[in-house]
Amino acid sequence: MQAQSSRRYARALLTNDDGVDAPGIQTLAEAASTIADEVWIVAPEHDQSGASRSVGLHAPLRVLEKGPRRFAINGTPADCVIMGLRRIMADAPPDIVLSGINRGANIGDEVGYSGTVGAAMTARLMGVPALALSQAFRDPAAVRWETAKALLPRALAALDEAPAIPGVPNINFPDVDAGEVTGVEFTRQSHGGMISIDVEGRRDMRGRDYAWLSFRRHPSEQPDDSDVAALRRKAVSITPLGFDLTDAAALKALRGA
Repeated sequence: MQAQSSRRYARALLTNDDGVDAPGIQTLAEAASTIADEVWIVAPEHDQSGASRSVGLHAPLRVLEKGPRRFAINGTPADCVIMGLRRIMADAPPDIVLSGINRGANIGDEVGYSGTVGAAMTARLMGVPALALSQAFRDPAAVRWETAKALLPRALAALDEAPAIPGVPNINFPDVDAGEVTGVEFTRQSHGGMISIDVEGRRDMRGRDYAWLSFRRHPSEQPDDSDVAALRRKAVSITPLGFDLTDAAALKALRGA
């Protein structure tokens, strides 16, 4: 029998960086309805992947009501969390913020760019518990949303049994069918050799140059207790992310000098 979370929430706020109409957030809404009495969605009007924790300080934010408890914001994932907590749900704030389910894993060095993670971190900075949720895939035409939906209760149950953390659990679901998942592992963020960032130049039909940024993930050896290694073992990876970006080893070396 699959483990189930023992927690029940009055209200859950859902957001993402893929956009309010993305299949991942619809899947998350279905899963969240089993653990929360009310499920609210406040998500970007358009895809905001790569937005990290950026906020809109130089343009007005507008709210578009898309349906009952479902809103789109013309801003970043962090903007959506702020608008959800301070405006849309100000009179009855949520007990938890669930960010995702992202289309693609958020692992390794790229975590810092993730709008999915950024939204969850913003919620935690504002005093609300939050989770970042991502579904790994190899074939973009066959993302296994049902795996994330089926394994979310098991991941929450693992967190129920663990000590509370001050940061954000970053949960990644492996690219296998739910029945093939080997377990839930607490991991650390992998580092080094994960991504390269390229610029691809093109020319439009009026002869003007433009460019696309391209992120490419490169396979590399990673420690057994890392997020990447867990996904390779077909396990759900839960990595506790914090806010302190201090390089402890470098600080020790500097002080020693």
